Amino acid sequence: MANQFDEFTARRESGNAALLDTKSLAIKRFVGLDKTVYADGALSTKSKELLGLVASAVLRCNDCIDYHLQRCVQEGYSKEELDEAMSVALMVGGSIVIPHARHAAVTIETLLSSDN
Repeated sequence: MANQFDEFTARRESGNAALLDTKSLAIKRFVGLDKTVYADGALSTKSKELLGLVASAVLRCNDCIDYHLQRCVQEGYSKEELDEAMSVALMVGGSIVIPHARHAAVTIETLLSSDN
């Protein structure tokens, strides 16, 4: 899975570069808004990343789950904390989230057992 995760990260970075290679101010502003929203404020960046993880699971976006899990691990969340966050996602999203929770469990294992 580590190799697949590295491929995901490279694909995401390449895709972001391609997306930003535009004259569209709307695209550039929307992408820039991400940095603003996840910056420390009344809520810490760490808290916001966990919120992003739960929202991504409920919305059933594995790429987003992987991104937010990577950020959550970088922010210092433990496996137990991430598992609890995923339990909230399952409660909010229902059984349709189970395949994405399985995906998240594998990603968590990969991230916590490597230097990603």
